[in-house]
Amino acid sequence: MYIERAFEKNNRVPISDHDYGATYHSTGDPRKAAPFTTACSFASLLVMPAVRPFGQSRDAAAADLVTGRENHWLKKFRMALRGGGTTDDYVGVEGARLVEDALRSALPVEALLVSAAGEKHLERLRPYLTGISAGSTRILRTTNRLFDGVADTESPQGVAALVKPRTVSFDDLLRTPSSGAPLIVTLVGVQDPGNVGTILRSAEAFGATAAATCAFGRLGCANPYSPKALRSSAGSSLRLPILHGVGISILLTQLRLARVKVYAAAAATAMRSAPPTLLPWEADWSDSIALLIGNEGAGLPEEIELSANALLRIPLIKTVESLNAAVAAAVLLYEAARQRSRP
Repeated sequence: MYIERAFEKNNRVPISDHDYGATYHSTGDPRKAAPFTTACSFASLLVMPAVRPFGQSRDAAAADLVTGRENHWLKKFRMALRGGGTTDDYVGVEGARLVEDALRSALPVEALLVSAAGEKHLERLRPYLTGISAGSTRILRTTNRLFDGVADTESPQGVAALVKPRTVSFDDLLRTPSSGAPLIVTLVGVQDPGNVGTILRSAEAFGATAAATCAFGRLGCANPYSPKALRSSAGSSLRLPILHGVGISILLTQLRLARVKVYAAAAATAMRSAPPTLLPWEADWSDSIALLIGNEGAGLPEEIELSANALLRIPLIKTVESLNAAVAAAVLLYEAARQRSRP
């Protein structure tokens, strides 16, 4: 309600005498005031300025309105929400649920962008907006039309945020929130951002402690903070420690030095003598483990498979050649969770 009135203030259509069936002055004598009527009073109320939310200063209310398409905040949101990122490493998250996840994760949130239609979500987000009073997060209000112009989704919910993901080092991959052994999901050349996000969601759901995304040769790995990956992860990309963009050869060397066992997901037909090929339930998941998931079409490069401690093969019926990378990861992670939950 506040934003609609604020934007209509400079473009208000004058209220005619005919509109309300009353005049402010007598037609016979323009200097003579007409008697006060309920209609006149109602007309005056309609053009009253918008009431500011409790605790917001007049200057802050004016500064938080974004009215022009070329506004620098809108440009920054447009770039972040469409996958370009920003020069200061902020990423864009869109939708009430993802924005709530970002606020709950305690990551730095530079700004919230809220349209007129998105105002209804502010009450849901208010408990997490503790930084606003200290000036660390700005709430920017704009019109539905301008918000739709920066959004990446077909049916925008009218709320988005600029979030800075955590900086993660290799040592962070080895840290666990409890005394358990680390379980690190490592994506090698997974190029579909939807698959990346889904794997990270499964990783968090089944108790993985961290993740890494690696390129190998020409096989790049999708950015886990791209808009599609963020949506597919349902917020897991923001909560799970992720080492993004590390070289797989360097990572494997670091894992060996840290005595982390490496399991590589292999094709259903894979059968090698070295390293051994195991079914998911034959592997021991209680140790410190890094699980490698390869490219959707090509799988893991042979040299990467040969460097693993074991290959993991999911048995399939003969008419099915392979599983989607995200589905295979979920099957393997479920077995890891099953074994690790034993008393």
